[in-house]
Amino acid sequence: MKKQKELELFFTFNNACLYRGNVLNISNFKKDFCDLIVTSPPYNVGIEYNSNDDVLSYKDYLIFTKEWLTNCYYWTRDTGRMILNIPLDKNKGGQKSVGADITRIAQEAGWKYHSTIVWNEGNISRRTAWGSFMSASAPYVIAPVELILVLYKKDWKKVYGSKISDITKKDFMEWTNGMWTFNGESKKRIGHPAPFPKELPYRAIKLFSFIGDVVFDPFSGSGTTVLTAALNKRIGIGLDIDLTYCKLAKNRILQESIDEKSNEKCFAK
Repeated sequence: MKKQKELELFFTFNNACLYRGNVLNISNFKKDFCDLIVTSPPYNVGIEYNSNDDVLSYKDYLIFTKEWLTNCYYWTRDTGRMILNIPLDKNKGGQKSVGADITRIAQEAGWKYHSTIVWNEGNISRRTAWGSFMSASAPYVIAPVELILVLYKKDWKKVYGSKISDITKKDFMEWTNGMWTFNGESKKRIGHPAPFPKELPYRAIKLFSFIGDVVFDPFSGSGTTVLTAALNKRIGIGLDIDLTYCKLAKNRILQESIDEKSNEKCFAK
C-alpha cells in the first residue's frame, strides 16, 4: 500500500487555515474537530485538475467517495452537519444516478440524511448533448440543476457552540425553501477548473452553523468555503492535495480579506 504524504500546514490568516494533504488519509486529523462541512467533491467527469484523476471508473469513483466520506465522518463532531454539493446525474460515459448513489453511500459511511436542496444553476444554455435531436429514438433529458445534500452525524439539534445565529428572518424563510436559485462561478475569473460561488457556502454557513463554529472543506480548491467562513465570524479550515490550488486559495483569502476590511472602513465613515 502506498504511504500517504504527511499533512502540511500550508497557511493561516486570522480565522482561515489551509492544509495540504490527501483527503483519503484519515490520520490527517486525530479527532473530531469540525461543526460544519461545506464541500463539492470531484464529479469524475474528466475535469483537468492538477493532482486528481477525474476519469475513474464509476465503481472506483464510488469507492473513493465512500472512503473520503468515512474520513469526514470521523473528523466531525457528534452534532456536526455536512452540506454536500453533488451532481443529480451524469451522462458522460453512460447515464449514472450520481446523486442517488452518493446519498446511499453517505449513509453507509455513517451519515444520517436530513434533506436535499435543489440548486437551480440555470445553465441549460450550455448543453451540447441532445441525443437523438428532435426524435424519440434516443433523446437525452438533462436537468439544469445540482443537488445539495444536508447530512448530519448523530444528533440534528445543535446544543454546543456559541448558540448565536446571525441569519436574518428574510433569509431564513427563503433559504429553508429547498429550491435555491443563483448563478455558478466563472472558472476564468477564479482560476480553478471547478469553483462554486460564494453564495453556496454563505447560505450553508448562515443557515446551519453558529458564530464561532469550525467550518471545514476537505476539497478546498480555490478556498471559497474557507474564505466565506472566515469573513462571517467562523473558523474556516481547508484541505487540498494540490500545491497550485493551495497557493491560489492563500492569495485569494489574503486579497479578499483586505478588500473586505477596506469596504468596512468605507461604510464606517
